[in-house]
Amino acid sequence: MNNSISEQSFYIESEEEDDEQEKHLGKDENESDFSIYSNDNDDDNNRQQSKPNSLTSAWPQSYRQSMDLYSNVPSPSLHLLGTPSLSRLGSSFLGSTLIRRHTPEVLPSLHKPLIQPAEEEKPPHRRSSHGLLPPLHPRKSSIKKFPDEKPSKDAHGLPISSQSSYGQAVINGMNVLCGVGILSTPYAVKEGGWAGLSILFIFGMLSFYTGMLLRYCLDSQPGLETYPDIGQAAFGTTGRIFISIILYVELYASCVEYIILEGDNLSSIYPHAHLSLGGFELDARHLFALIATLAVLPTVWLRDLSVLSYISVGGVIASVLVVLCLYWAGLVDHVGFESKGTVLNLPTLPVAIGLYGFCYSGHAVFPNIYTSLADRSQFPAVLLTSFGMVTLLYGGTAVLGYLMFGDSAESQFTLNLPKELMSSKVAVWTTKMSSLISCTFALTLSPVAMCLEELLPSKHVKSHVYPILIRTALAISTLLVGLSVPFFGLVMALIGSLLTMLVTLILPCVCFLRILKGKTSRLQVTICVLIIIIGSISAVIGSYSALSNIIQSMS
Repeated sequence: MNNSISEQSFYIESEEEDDEQEKHLGKDENESDFSIYSNDNDDDNNRQQSKPNSLTSAWPQSYRQSMDLYSNVPSPSLHLLGTPSLSRLGSSFLGSTLIRRHTPEVLPSLHKPLIQPAEEEKPPHRRSSHGLLPPLHPRKSSIKKFPDEKPSKDAHGLPISSQSSYGQAVINGMNVLCGVGILSTPYAVKEGGWAGLSILFIFGMLSFYTGMLLRYCLDSQPGLETYPDIGQAAFGTTGRIFISIILYVELYASCVEYIILEGDNLSSIYPHAHLSLGGFELDARHLFALIATLAVLPTVWLRDLSVLSYISVGGVIASVLVVLCLYWAGLVDHVGFESKGTVLNLPTLPVAIGLYGFCYSGHAVFPNIYTSLADRSQFPAVLLTSFGMVTLLYGGTAVLGYLMFGDSAESQFTLNLPKELMSSKVAVWTTKMSSLISCTFALTLSPVAMCLEELLPSKHVKSHVYPILIRTALAISTLLVGLSVPFFGLVMALIGSLLTMLVTLILPCVCFLRILKGKTSRLQVTICVLIIIIGSISAVIGSYSALSNIIQSMS
């Protein structure tokens, strides 16, 4: 991030606002807290003053429950970093991992809150006469505490903690941002040229800023905890449903990418594999995509995925291992380095825009990372550290991969690695096994299945047959879509252009301007409008280019 945007620039509280906040914080806690268990029917015109219990009255109500799977499952205490603030990687180390993304609502059938309120600490006030963001209002817990209530426990009977340290939050942020998009960064440089690589860093800075906007949307009123909550605060139930659908479609598309990834990598290892079944001839790609789907299907049937979330971190470790294999192949085995590449490739630059945009599709989880922080004033530093480290990882992989393979770079750099090298075999098998071992597919598809299960008639809510049918149908549908559109890079570009631009750039700015209307400066409005324009143009030209290439490839 540019040095001109300092941490202090995000705080512009005035003396009058400070006095008003102190007055508000002096009230009785029981009077200021809101309960999530009462009913509220305020209309859209009064949504800025509505109580948070109105946020759980609309579909999807399972949204928070599915997110709690990633943010509240305790993990072993790890001591990987030197300083005390970075070494206590405890209960939320696995929080918000890989599933870019998606935070849900409390089911009405639950009689106790899912998260225990943390001890309130008054954050330090920072004053600055100028800034890019509006004043920060300290937030009180939106969940009422019951005096006789015992601490929440997970499926293993272990206490659940909603507090995370700076180090834990940074790890969570990196887990969210660092996904399969890293495999396509050399291909993105091929599509856009060396000059197009600047788009990666531009998107990184804009995404950091919009991540900060989400924070101030959450702080605008009590009870806002998730991205759909922000949508409802801005545009009522319609906004909530629209944002939820966008997030669920992104999850579903990520599952399709998994099927394509597995088919491509396995068929590259065994290109001559085939199977004749009932008169149908399955080539290597179709066969291995089918096998991958059948392999993950039993994990999709599980309704309690708390055990699987323990090992979901394997996907993050796999991403780092695959990148190390690329570095080993290039720097030790001296693979490639024969092509200087292209400076600027205008005809396919829109595809590169979508691929670079996909790299920063973690905003749907940022609200959860923020609300789980023990010290929420550290959130700007958490975002800055996460974005900085991930951008360096993406940039380094893109540069080295394109230097190695040049204009012959494939949509996944693992397909370019020579099959006879040990580093290549490790990279390909790591890619193949990581999704299965870390249960990425099941963890990604589960929120989509849960939102559909909400639509079942009440008499079938406790049935096990209908959920299995829904989850099986979803898994099979991802297989069919993946086989119909087997273009990993182009599908990723379409997701990045259409969905990520909405979730990461456009919607945070639109919701920010709507919720804090009249409280923003001219500079803030100008920046938000500029980001909306950039996001909209990128979405239009990127989606059109990706769709055109997909249609052309299919024909």
